[in-house]
This record gives sequence, C-alpha cells and structure tokens, in this order.
Amino acid sequence: MGTPPTNPRKKVTIGTLRAMHKRGEPITMITAHDFPSAHVADAAGMDMVLVGDSLAMVALGMEDTSEVLLEEMLLHCRSVARATRAAFTVGDLPMGSYEIAPEQALETAIRFVKEGRMQGVKLEGGKEMAPTIAKITQAGIPVLGHVGLTPQRQNALGGFRVQGKTSDGAMKVLEDALAIQEAGCFAMVLEAVPAEVASIITEKLSVPTIGIGAGNGCSGQVLVQVDMTGNFPPGRFLPKFVKKYGDVWSESLRAIETYRDEVKSRQYPAPEHTYPIPKDQLEAFAETVKDV
Repeated sequence: MGTPPTNPRKKVTIGTLRAMHKRGEPITMITAHDFPSAHVADAAGMDMVLVGDSLAMVALGMEDTSEVLLEEMLLHCRSVARATRAAFTVGDLPMGSYEIAPEQALETAIRFVKEGRMQGVKLEGGKEMAPTIAKITQAGIPVLGHVGLTPQRQNALGGFRVQGKTSDGAMKVLEDALAIQEAGCFAMVLEAVPAEVASIITEKLSVPTIGIGAGNGCSGQVLVQVDMTGNFPPGRFLPKFVKKYGDVWSESLRAIETYRDEVKSRQYPAPEHTYPIPKDQLEAFAETVKDV
C-alpha cells in the first residue's frame, strides 16, 4: 500500500529519543489506530506513534476509554505495527489490564510486545504506579508514563479537569513525575497541566515530557490524529488544546457524495474504468448466448 520512500528514515529508538532530548529537539508524537493512520503518520516523519486508548472513542465509537478491552487494543497495535517503519511505537495499556498488581502489568506489557508488536507501552498514574513501572522496565520493556490528567481515572478526578492549578496540585504532579522517572520511565505524557507548571516540571526532570494541553515548554507534543486532521463531523466537541490542521471529514464527504451522484447518473464507471474485450470475441460471445 503506497510506494516506499526513496530515502527511508532511520529507525527511531530509545537512544534516538534521548539524543533528541539532550540537544533540545522537540519530540513529535501522534496517535494511530489502524494501518492507514499509522502509514501516514510514519510517512509524515513522526518520531513516535502511540496506539492510544483514545481509539475506544475515535475508532470504536465508545463513550470513553474505560470500555476498550485488552484484545481490542492488541488488534489495533498489530495493525499499526504493520505500517510503521521508522517511528517508535508505543501501545496504551487499557484500564483493567495493569492496576491489580505489577505482575499483571508485566504480563500485559509482554503481550503488547509479543502480540501487538509494540516497542514500548504507556500506562497512567503517578507515585502509586512506580512499583509497576519498575517491574516492567526491569524486564526490558520501555515504559512511557502519563501524569496530570489521567483519562482512565476521570471518575475519581471529577471529569476531564485541568490538574496542577494550585500550588499543592502542581506539587503533586511534580512528585508523581519524579516518582515514575525514578521507576524507570523513558519519558512521560503531561496532560492538561498549566503551561507554566509543565515547564517547571520539565526542567526538574532528566527524561522528556510529552505535552498534551500542557503548553510549549514540554520536550515534545502529542495529539490524537483524528482530532488534529479534522476527521469528524461538524459540531463535535474538541478540547481547548487541539489545533485542527486539516479537514479530512469534508474532503471525504465531498468525494463520497460525488461518487454517489456519478453512480446514480451512470457517469461512473466511465470507459476508462472498464476492461476491454476484443471485438471478435465479443461478437462470438453474443452469438453464443442468443439462444440461451
């Protein structure tokens, strides 16, 4: 599907990401949930591709991320892995697959690597998840942490609310970030945190922060691909931090409506879209079927 690039990029590794962070080069990350979305993300030069549990909503039509199952995530991970050649791939551990015990989390992470063909995993949580992160990283599986707003815990947080808006709240986010860094995360997502707080936290850490709704002072940024490409109908709610870079919905709608109209009017398929048959063979066929 598609033509391989003439000058393929070098594979992004943990070492690549560390080198980028050391020299202050922003790290780009985007979500993907299937072969086409991963293919375009990789071709566009993304450093990291995240198979986020946001696919529960944008790909499977669920109400929130808590519904998606482990087997569903693994299916989407495999689809994404088939398309990515250069980007570093990370799979999101779904709610219920890692919280019970570090051993459960390690077992799930192993499945993401072996069955999902991911190169790393992401999980939500701060200090309380440090033993779990340590268990996974000690087994040789890279972990991307996630602090600040943790969507899988939205019910406990009172909904999708900005975190770290008070001095005490900001300190809690920092303490969480330091704890998961110590546990072995190679980087962490900072979600829905005031930009100034995120900048201070980033400065205090020795690993990269990937911001989403956390301002420009993070070490990199991530967005949900469906959101930023505009692949949704008009009127859908978007978080404040999303910038719409395209209008895939309108272009797809225009193309499909045009196809519908041309089929109805018999403009499509035109002669150039059909296969020829030699005239003598057509005449012979027509003669044969006369009495059928």
